[in-house]
Amino acid sequence: MADSPREGKVARPPDFTQLIDLASEFVGGKILFATDDFFAPAENLLKRDNPRFKEHEYTEFGKWMDGWQTRRKRIPGHDGCVVQLGIQGAIRGFDVDTSYFTGDHAPRVSIQAANFEEDKQPEIPQREVRTGTAATPEEFEAISELKSDDWSCLVPMTEIKPGNSASSHNYFPVNSQQRWSHIRLNIFPDGGIAPLRVYSTGQKDWTAGDPKEPLDLVTIAYGGACVGFSSAHFGHPNNITGVSTAKSMEDGWETARRLDRPLILENDENGILLVAGCEWAVFRLAHPGVITQIEIDTKYFKGNSPESCKVDGCILTMQEEENMVRQKWDLLGHKWKPLLPVTNRLKGFPSSICLLRPREKPMMRFSVKAGFRANL
Repeated sequence: MADSPREGKVARPPDFTQLIDLASEFVGGKILFATDDFFAPAENLLKRDNPRFKEHEYTEFGKWMDGWQTRRKRIPGHDGCVVQLGIQGAIRGFDVDTSYFTGDHAPRVSIQAANFEEDKQPEIPQREVRTGTAATPEEFEAISELKSDDWSCLVPMTEIKPGNSASSHNYFPVNSQQRWSHIRLNIFPDGGIAPLRVYSTGQKDWTAGDPKEPLDLVTIAYGGACVGFSSAHFGHPNNITGVSTAKSMEDGWETARRLDRPLILENDENGILLVAGCEWAVFRLAHPGVITQIEIDTKYFKGNSPESCKVDGCILTMQEEENMVRQKWDLLGHKWKPLLPVTNRLKGFPSSICLLRPREKPMMRFSVKAGFRANL
């Protein structure tokens, strides 16, 4: 049964919602097929932003909704759509959001999944968004090549709650270690869904490829993940380990301005600001490796980039990491080893820094002073 709170009480989201959304358009997720897009297209399921409601806005087909909404079904069957995940990974949970669908939400859903290697995926014609229409016979024939009726079931048919403020999030934990590349969302029989979130960490086959080939060990595509941070007021630190080039400030991590900062700022003898404390984020690397280069990108933050930063590394067991998460990363100083000393070479553009002494580490701590935003 979906984990939905009682009316009037907003439950704390499950821990898996701190992971990345593999279906998001931000990481390359896309809709391959939908049975119907009459009121609102299935592409809205993959938006990274929270849904909005425009009380007086209508289209030629009906009420404008920031989600996927099918027509009232008058033929046999049920509606559904197929999503190609932007990143392959082991799914930890789903959030089927019904925000603002209070009288026309889909009453029940189920979710199936499959994994296709890139070179073995059937060719599916590129979909065009066509609000007010249903899938054509040609589209049904093309999607049948994926044989989605036979995919593994991760969420059985389950009743979900309507989109009231206290019950719009329908959470489904998933216990599966398998890597998935596609999901099929079934709604019974029809109705509306706002964003669909597919929470996971990416996975890479480390036995394939040249072990000497330079790789980005912190990227979410391979399994890197933020496991702790001091502040995420304007954006989650996971944003800085994304798979695409940043397009704006929205694609980065920015903290709130510290209330304990000095009223009058001063520098030390090395030109580094004298401020109390710093903002930080801890990342579990996708795989232990020899770190030879670090790129820090503050391109879109011209008036609020960090004054300086440093990078440390450490090696922890999974049990030690779990303990540190509970202790909010109050890790003894001797565990951290410097990878990059304090530097103020951050002037609003990408900075690629080669390390003189490569280090092998599976964990990394990124610390900055005077507020922060960057792509790492």
